[in-house]
Amino acid sequence: MKSKNNIQKIGLTTAIAVVVANMVGTGVFTSLGFQVIDIKDGFTLLLLWGVGGMLALFGSFSYGELGASLPRNGGEYNFLSRIYHPLVGFQAGWVSIMIGFAAPIAAASLALGDYTIGIFGTSDPSPWVEKVIAIIVVIAVSLIHLSNLKTVSKFQKWFTAFKIILIVVLIILGFALSEGSEISFAPSKHSFNDMFTMAFAGSLVWVMLAYSGWNAAAYIVDDMKNPAKNLPKSLLIGTAVVSILYVLLNMMFLYVAPIDDLMFQKDVGNVAAKHIFGNSGAAAVSGLIAFALISAISSMVWAGPRVSAAIGEDMSVFRFLNTRNKNNVPNIGIFFQLILIIPMILFVPFDKLIEFTSVLLSIFSFLAVLGVFILRIRQPELKRPYKAWGYPVTPAIYLIITGWMIVYFLRMKPNNLYAIIITIAFGVLFYFLCRIKDKKEKISKTQIDK
Repeated sequence: MKSKNNIQKIGLTTAIAVVVANMVGTGVFTSLGFQVIDIKDGFTLLLLWGVGGMLALFGSFSYGELGASLPRNGGEYNFLSRIYHPLVGFQAGWVSIMIGFAAPIAAASLALGDYTIGIFGTSDPSPWVEKVIAIIVVIAVSLIHLSNLKTVSKFQKWFTAFKIILIVVLIILGFALSEGSEISFAPSKHSFNDMFTMAFAGSLVWVMLAYSGWNAAAYIVDDMKNPAKNLPKSLLIGTAVVSILYVLLNMMFLYVAPIDDLMFQKDVGNVAAKHIFGNSGAAAVSGLIAFALISAISSMVWAGPRVSAAIGEDMSVFRFLNTRNKNNVPNIGIFFQLILIIPMILFVPFDKLIEFTSVLLSIFSFLAVLGVFILRIRQPELKRPYKAWGYPVTPAIYLIITGWMIVYFLRMKPNNLYAIIITIAFGVLFYFLCRIKDKKEKISKTQIDK
């Protein structure tokens, strides 16, 4: 008879679905409206999405090696703890618990609420309507994730498949039915000037938020069958598929709608749909996009509590986050994450959620990819079932471009730098308080045993 642990595992298809669902969410249906504020050149805008896809793919090569060599739930928490120091890993875990998943889930839920309102064509709805819809959806998805892994796996696969089909159909119909705007996608003299500006770096932050999730499968390694083989495959296949879809989808948005109509809009899918189908057709498309965003919310609700549970295994202060129900699901972690998400939905502006989270997560991804070099040097004997394709070129390119993006963006918006410093400072303080508590518990236990 098979054990429960052997039964409750996901295969490659579900792992790919988690990656795709994590990636295809808020960013691709919202961020273009903020990119066109400073960049108007069609070639440069597409280049942004191409560069983002390349970085995500190169990053997935490195994460595939790390995940196969250091298999455990937790993603960056696991990698950075073992490569650098538990303090560095704790910082990644601290950010994941407090912000890293909660903020993107809140942003995706707000976008879903915005698209849901678009179904009814309301000209000036109360922002509280969007927030209430967002909260209801997050609670419902969180409750679904208390079920067994088989049910959650099916839910994730079907909703992700629906989303991919919707995007492909939208791309085809957009190019087929629209007369097209006046934008050109051929390179011009403005293209090369735009590539080395702060505006390009700032827009790349929005693009990388749209691509964030390429590393999603690394957070649920313990839920996976044969992770040494399936983790790298899921990362590579999921990232490659999404990269192609993103470039084509944003090309379609720019083709069907004038830039002035897209500017400052966080529901660019709805704007494009109005140009393709008219107001009545756009209402239907808004509903479909809102429905499709459920899979993005679901994949992050799945991954976040697994990181929390991994920290709970190591640190007594967070031990409650590793509490599991009869389905072996970290249910307390799911409820704790929900408590963090709801205030973000209610009180934090959408663009602030996007920018701060994207930069902070990029810093930890940077450290993880850098860790591939460090591990190769420090532990050449380490068993590596999968090795990063194109090493050392691909991780080096990832580090150079990501580092440039982070520095330029923080120079452009220094308030984010101050917020990051404060967040990390609190993390350092909390880490040492946790360690002091753990040491006291060990001493007490030793004395009792004697």
